[in-house]
Amino acid sequence: MDKQDRKSAIALFKERKSVCGIYAVICTATGEAWVGISRNLEAQKNSLWFTLNTGSGPFQSLLAAWAEHGEKEFRFEELDRLKDDFSTLLQAGELRKRQKIWLERLRAVPL
Repeated sequence: MDKQDRKSAIALFKERKSVCGIYAVICTATGEAWVGISRNLEAQKNSLWFTLNTGSGPFQSLLAAWAEHGEKEFRFEELDRLKDDFSTLLQAGELRKRQKIWLERLRAVPL
C-alpha cells in the first residue's frame, strides 16, 4: 500500500458512522445474560473482551462468570440498533428505553 492509498484508507475509516444500539453478553454455560448500551456496536465486543481478559472493569458478576467459565463460554450478540438517521438528541433516552426492554426480556443484568 503506497502513501496515498494509506491516507485514503485512513480518511475513509475516520468518516465511517458508528452504529448505536443494544448488545448482550451471554454465558452459554449458565444462560446468564448481561445487556449494555453502545454508541459503537462494531467496536464494543473488542473493548469488552479486552477488559474481561485483563480482569478489570466495573461489572463484577460478569467478571466472576468470565473467570469461572472462560472466554470460550461467552458470546456477544447485537440485539437492537438505532437507524442511521435517528436524532442525536434523542439517542440516549431511546437507548435506555430499549435496554430496559431487553433487560426484562432476557432477565439480564445491566452493563
